[in-house]
Amino acid sequence: MTNGIEGDDHRPADKARSAEDHVDRLRRQWGLELPDLDTEPMAILGRAFRLSNLVRPSIEATFADFGLDRGEFDVIATLRRSGPPYRLTPTDMYAALMISSGGLTHRLDRLERAGLIRREKSQRDGRSVLVALTEAGAALAEKAFRTDMASESAFLQALDANERNALAALLRKLLAGIENDQALSGKEDEDS
Repeated sequence: MTNGIEGDDHRPADKARSAEDHVDRLRRQWGLELPDLDTEPMAILGRAFRLSNLVRPSIEATFADFGLDRGEFDVIATLRRSGPPYRLTPTDMYAALMISSGGLTHRLDRLERAGLIRREKSQRDGRSVLVALTEAGAALAEKAFRTDMASESAFLQALDANERNALAALLRKLLAGIENDQALSGKEDEDS
């Protein structure tokens, strides 16, 4: 239809749905060079990788506006979403963040200097340390996350609500399968 409502080629969302993307071009080139090779994984995983690369600068800029890098945000966000009293052990932190204990220590040092977290002795075990979110850290985590979600929502405007739900469900199924396979094989992804 060309009634200006449905099927109008001048609508940005319709152009996005029908336009060739970067991955289509790559697959077409590989199809010419290696016609016997099935490039279907690129249709999904290549697009996921490209999406991540395209949105990452915006996400990082959002956190930078709050004086944080992505890793620092991940730490305070992990504490904030853990619920009151917003405290975790370093072991729980690096397990949740999927980073090394050394990488976590460096982040915690910077965040403690900034007054966003503090290290406390455990009430149960005086030898153990808990990482606690300060009031300033909790407020910053929430403000940065709200801003990030508003920014990320703008990237999804080419999809209607049903399409976003369907895509989320399919990605959840794919990710759960990969996570399960890696857990069974003992592999862990170290990029949170």
